[in-house]
Amino acid sequence: MPKFNWEARTKTGGAQKGVMEAAGIDVVEAQLKKFGFTGITIKEVSKGFEFKLPKFGGGAKIESKDLVIFTRQFATMIDSGLPLVQCLEILASQQENKAFQVILYKVKESVESGSTFADALGKHPKAFDQLYVNLVAAGEIGGILDTILQRLAAYIEKAQKLKKQIKGAMVYPITIMSIAVVVVGVILVFVIPTFAKMFADFGGELPMPTKIVIALSDFLAKYIVVIIAGFYGLIWCIKKYYATPGGQKNIDRMALKAPIAGPLIRKVAVAKFTRTLGTMVSSGVPIMDGLEIVAKTAGNKIVEEAIYGVRQAISEGKTMAEPLAACGVFPPMVVQMISVGEATGAMDAMLNKIADFYDDEVDDAVSAMTSMMEPLLMVFLGTTVGGLVVAMYLPIFKLAGAVGG
Repeated sequence: MPKFNWEARTKTGGAQKGVMEAAGIDVVEAQLKKFGFTGITIKEVSKGFEFKLPKFGGGAKIESKDLVIFTRQFATMIDSGLPLVQCLEILASQQENKAFQVILYKVKESVESGSTFADALGKHPKAFDQLYVNLVAAGEIGGILDTILQRLAAYIEKAQKLKKQIKGAMVYPITIMSIAVVVVGVILVFVIPTFAKMFADFGGELPMPTKIVIALSDFLAKYIVVIIAGFYGLIWCIKKYYATPGGQKNIDRMALKAPIAGPLIRKVAVAKFTRTLGTMVSSGVPIMDGLEIVAKTAGNKIVEEAIYGVRQAISEGKTMAEPLAACGVFPPMVVQMISVGEATGAMDAMLNKIADFYDDEVDDAVSAMTSMMEPLLMVFLGTTVGGLVVAMYLPIFKLAGAVGG
């Protein structure tokens, strides 16, 4: 079906626009009038030339940006006074991600059947996680769904920014290391054997560095299949070990204690914990429910256990700051600020301040780590490749010296 861009005004006079699939302009106009829109302008979307690659893996993925756009638009429409079902109908009809569109239509059907909006969202955990569902439930109960949705959109955007920072920090070193492995592998497997044959024809004693490189080349050529199989086998074993409770705990503990990555992982964990809990507390979610959801989404077993310990301590009548200090995961500054937040009754504001501070800390840590790794990786790559080249040219220099003498 063709798509149509539309612009209109809501009952309260606010501007709204979107895209809708329909059989014709009259159908779009009738649908928008049904929802109470006025001053409607409709234009058909020009198809142009499209080339689409076939999709694999069971359908389109629901991206964070799709969720953010949906949440912000939904908040605007609710704030404009449109009924819930009509909002879902409009947003589903203009959704370009087909997998997400199907989910939104199912949510609409559930709401029409009598389910609450939160319960309808909860039936689709791949699109709407526990945090999203619980905050929507709090918004429905408190009558502030539009405000909650705006907070959710802001939270998702900041969480996505944090994730991109971490991924961005890993791209450069992984790329350089991959290039180094490929270059060294090509030199050892294809270039060194040519030099080795040439040196054998010359005869004479080879320098020790050259002998070592030739021996390494022979070993790699002979056992390359075994090495590759062993590498993948090691990764498989680590994954299997990490899938066990004890293995996950041990690996996560080592990650927190790692020399360079450890402090960064800890800062990310603090930023995620405070941002998520602050958003939930400020939205009216009970602290015990909030801590349980935050623990499940911690991403690190040690941090998860620490949060569960905090939850248990609070259920026994203790303050939040005491168990946070005892677990050893959270820095003293964070514990002190949370303690002040508890004492002043401004826990949500304090948590969000901590989250903002640690977002900046993560940004600085990523920049510092990248700046530090760049020269180290360059030195490693230069030393490795340069060392191989020098080792293979030593016999040539030796031979040239003998001829010159």
